[in-house]
Amino acid sequence: MSAKFIQIFGFAVTIVAIQVFTQLTDSSFHLTQFTMTAYYSLLVIGLCMLIGYAGQISLGHAGFFAIGGYMSAFLTTHNLAAMKGTPFIALLSKLGLLVERKDLYGGELLAFHPWSACILSVCTVLVIAYVIGGPVLKLKGHYLAMATLGFGIIIYRIVLGTSSLGAADGISGVPGFSIFPGVMIGGSGSGRILNYYVAWGIVIAGMTFLLNLIGSRVGRALSAIHGAEDAAEAMGIPTANYKLRVFVLSAGFAAVAGVLLTHYNGSIGPSEASVMKSVRYVAIVAIGGMTSLWGAISMSLILNYFSLRGSFGTYDDAVFGVILILIMLFAPDGLIRKQVLGDLKSYLKRIRSKAVAS
Repeated sequence: MSAKFIQIFGFAVTIVAIQVFTQLTDSSFHLTQFTMTAYYSLLVIGLCMLIGYAGQISLGHAGFFAIGGYMSAFLTTHNLAAMKGTPFIALLSKLGLLVERKDLYGGELLAFHPWSACILSVCTVLVIAYVIGGPVLKLKGHYLAMATLGFGIIIYRIVLGTSSLGAADGISGVPGFSIFPGVMIGGSGSGRILNYYVAWGIVIAGMTFLLNLIGSRVGRALSAIHGAEDAAEAMGIPTANYKLRVFVLSAGFAAVAGVLLTHYNGSIGPSEASVMKSVRYVAIVAIGGMTSLWGAISMSLILNYFSLRGSFGTYDDAVFGVILILIMLFAPDGLIRKQVLGDLKSYLKRIRSKAVAS
């Protein structure tokens, strides 16, 4: 049995244990925050691949998250009933891309099916990431950080100022996402446990994919790029191509997370595209260890849950900012990293040596 399988199995057992504990303590309402945490964690592990393995910083991933969420919300709530007789809408209906349902007031609503909206949203994000990634990833260090920050600010101002996207109120009334017959992603209390397992099942699938990617030839190439990009280029590794692919991949993870969380919550607001959201994701990756997917997802599970529970109050953003500063000052490699056990053993050895000498 491989170590990778044991790690995935152990994490799955932890997820089951959390649900069982909430059931035994009559606190199943906590599963709502844990489910939302799962979707945020999907973005975090994608960002961890970009920062920890491709060596590229991004302060604009909240923008990709928001594009996916807003586009899916708009497509599934924008009423096309008035255009029902047009050839284009008729073609979309014939292809099964549209669905008829009742709106909040009982009226007829013709809109995109959540599946088609999801696919269109994710594909749009992948194209945008590819287009901006080419020129942006030629930058390095703080120049790259500023460029991605600028992208995030642009997306935030667009969703905040566009009336068709709800402006400051965002978009509400987003329908549930039936991913399989009988399996609906939505915020209903009756489906709370099912949604919890669906969300974390998707995260575990994403983790499995990324762990296999890291262990492949591509993963070794990314590690070489992170360690010494010029040396990797000299060895024949197409560094620009690899960095762009990982950037697009991580943006895709953010888009999927945005789409699914929007359908789960039934709404999305401009705060999801804010700069502080991007800073929060980077902080979580840094705390967990930039080269540790397990560290990133563990910290995401803990910190996002407490944040969603309101444990930090009005100082939520400030807490993540302080944590990021402290990590960069005292533990730049993160709290959960491969060398942590060795560091602990060395520390204990020094303490014993001093005790013997005294």
